[in-house]
Amino acid sequence: QVQLQESGPGLVKPSQTLSLTCTVSGGSITTSYYYWSWIRQPPGKGLEWMGTVTYEGSINYSPSLKSRMSISRDTSKNHVSLQLTSVTPEDTAVYYCAAAGRGYWGQGTQVTVSS
Repeated sequence: QVQLQESGPGLVKPSQTLSLTCTVSGGSITTSYYYWSWIRQPPGKGLEWMGTVTYEGSINYSPSLKSRMSISRDTSKNHVSLQLTSVTPEDTAVYYCAAAGRGYWGQGTQVTVSS
């Protein structure tokens, strides 16, 4: 069974860069037709799709975040990474890694942006 685990700092200062890693086990991130997404949920709000990297390595970003974010993958480590630059308190959220189309989600990691 595919499992996803997010990792990264729980606290980031404003204007800094947030970096998160999603480690995938039980399957390869290059398996055909798997799409690996970063999704976040700010407190009291709904889920927000941030971006997706496909099994082939193609990447799509949310237009609202595209200028600040970068998604990458490391096939040797079987993980997908997220970087979000110039963070503000509005970026405080639970961040999830998911192969949503397959029903696989990580448990999520809380990130707070605060000085």
